[in-house]
Amino acid sequence: MYIIKVKGVAKIPDYVQLRDENFTLLAYFRIDRPDKSLDKLGLAHKAEYIMGLVSNLPFGQILKLDI
Repeated sequence: MYIIKVKGVAKIPDYVQLRDENFTLLAYFRIDRPDKSLDKLGLAHKAEYIMGLVSNLPFGQILKLDI
């Protein structure tokens, strides 16, 4: 799984994308509201870990997650 932090512009907030090994979009959620999306993927128990990575990830960089 891959994670990408996307910078918002003007009134559009910052977002996070979660993608699978084929780079298919699995989740797209606001940085301040990850709960529902992570819960739908069954990753609610890893939310704190994922959001910790997101906070340190530069915008536009792709990070491979080993979950």
